[in-house]
Amino acid sequence: MECGPVLPDSLVLEIFLHLPHEAVLSAGLVCRQWLAVSRDEFLWRDLIVSWYREFKRLFDCIPCVEVQTLVEHTDQVLHLAFSHRGHRFSSCSKDCTVKLWDTERPDGNISMVHSSSMRQFNWGYTQFSQFNADDTLLLVSGVYLGPHHSSSGEIAVISLDNYTLLSRVRNKPYDVFGCWLNETHLISGNLHWIGNMTSCSVLWLNKAFQDVESENVNVVKRLFKIQNVNASTIRTVMVAHCRRHNNPDLVLDYEAQSQARRQKEQQQQHQPLLFDLGASGSEEEEEEGELGGAARLPTARHAQPTISGIENVIQVQRMAIETHLAKMMGKAHTKAPDPSLIVPSDPGEGEDKTYLLFTTGSLTYSPHQIGIKLIKPEQMTTSGPVLGEERSSDEFFDSLDHVIDIHGHIIGMGLSPDHRYLYVNSRAWPAGCVISDPMSPPPIAEEIDLHVIDLKSLREERRSLRAHRAFTPNDECSFIFLDVSRDFVASGAEDKHGYIWDRHYNICLARLAHDDVVNSVAFSPADQELLLSASDDSTIKVWRSPRMVRLTQAPHRPHRPRGLLSSWLSRNKNSTCASSSVNGKP
Repeated sequence: MECGPVLPDSLVLEIFLHLPHEAVLSAGLVCRQWLAVSRDEFLWRDLIVSWYREFKRLFDCIPCVEVQTLVEHTDQVLHLAFSHRGHRFSSCSKDCTVKLWDTERPDGNISMVHSSSMRQFNWGYTQFSQFNADDTLLLVSGVYLGPHHSSSGEIAVISLDNYTLLSRVRNKPYDVFGCWLNETHLISGNLHWIGNMTSCSVLWLNKAFQDVESENVNVVKRLFKIQNVNASTIRTVMVAHCRRHNNPDLVLDYEAQSQARRQKEQQQQHQPLLFDLGASGSEEEEEEGELGGAARLPTARHAQPTISGIENVIQVQRMAIETHLAKMMGKAHTKAPDPSLIVPSDPGEGEDKTYLLFTTGSLTYSPHQIGIKLIKPEQMTTSGPVLGEERSSDEFFDSLDHVIDIHGHIIGMGLSPDHRYLYVNSRAWPAGCVISDPMSPPPIAEEIDLHVIDLKSLREERRSLRAHRAFTPNDECSFIFLDVSRDFVASGAEDKHGYIWDRHYNICLARLAHDDVVNSVAFSPADQELLLSASDDSTIKVWRSPRMVRLTQAPHRPHRPRGLLSSWLSRNKNSTCASSSVNGKP
């Protein structure tokens, strides 16, 4: 059989250069000529080089070598936070201090530069801190011990110029933590109980400098007022400044996520599990005044006398009726969301937006949903209406703009450096479970799932990462802080290790050993090859990459004097001229 005219190899090679590597391999099966061209090393040179670079990055640039252990804290270290420049970081601890550390010493070691104790303000311990955008102020959140042994929260603002305390703001419940909205304004929370299972959370915008000018200028303004049902509350607030992104920084796994979603739907078609473990007859004494309701936050259950099955059914029915009535009231008295404010957009489209993110719930007291509220530009200052006068008289509450259900107990959240992706630590509920008692949430898995949510499309983009574990039950869950860098994501765990994953390949890269629970990790924003981890063993460990360790330990090579190089060049030139003369060359 005669073959027709064939394309020149050079033209075939040019075509193959514009094809994906998988298509080149497939084309090589068509004929012998294409097979030979598909094996040309010029086609694969760039791919091999990129593979080698990726290998070096994954092998040599992971901060997994322990280089220093900081032991200045005397109790469990709960949280770490870097400044935006990366030149300092702060640490919070059960010893009720917040400490500041310097990372730019000439010898490469980290040293403490300041320590503030908050016991003088009747704090139980410090739990969270955050630098403002220009690294001039530090927000410190802690547990404030009020009357009747109830625990509310408080936020303190510290000047980093002279370490003076600028202001203190009540924060309830304490695991709202608080966060900066911009350089000069921070967000705090308050909680008011309406019924036995119903409450409302008020989120306040506070000016950091609350001094003499507060007599004439507003220093606080109500931002949102949101109804809570089934004993849930708003917790763990953070702000995401979502800007337009033309190039996604992750290799998104849409196909795998769609397959996982289909499998989840198939599992939910089976007979659901019914968790009716009995109601918690806990009715703690309600506090009045400013601390009203704080002790009733259902974060821990106490032993109660056993009640009969009939009483249990009656109590569950009563809670269901209260929830139903609360939802009806909320529907009638909630400000309708503006659908144009928060429309999921494709990457590269839409306007810059500022979101308030927080954990919440609708089925039980344990946080199992991510709530999202859009913050308008006019809301980013305390000027204007103080108590929400822009609402009509019958609009008591603000509605959530978007809700993402995680189907499990959320125990940590962190944003990517560009605020494009939200990473969420959660411990999953059993598939298909039904919650009949808000005070008895389903059992949670020991494995921690790390979900990835795209804040541009407002959907979960890939299968969750998994390697770390936790062992405490629902009512004792500790918050596990995580952090995200350009290429990596890291998290603590209750199995005495911190973990590092690659953001692009979805693989676990390293385990960081401690002697107790790892509560928090933090990457340096200036260098992702520097990582910190904080633990219940009262230590902070400093981790650097093997590459950085080699560079630090490499002996200093003195520069060769310029005169030697010049004399060598001159000597070499003279010898060349002499040899040319001998050979008779001019």
